[in-house]
Amino acid sequence: MLDSAYLDKLEQYFSSGDLTFDFENGDEARRHAILEYLEKLMDLAEQADELATRLIFKGGMLQTLSNSSNQK
Repeated sequence: MLDSAYLDKLEQYFSSGDLTFDFENGDEARRHAILEYLEKLMDLAEQADELATRLIFKGGMLQTLSNSSNQK
């Protein structure tokens, strides 16, 4: 389920300007689909941030990470 390669491809699609090109040159349906996709991605990013925060603080991961960096 964790596909870093897909995230890398998505990052490249954004940073290369290809998404912007597709949006600017797409028809109304394509532009709408791109905006819906980006909105969904932003919602997921917010959810991921909340989840990461809960995971870090719930399991004492913050303390573990702090201890491991102090030992280096």
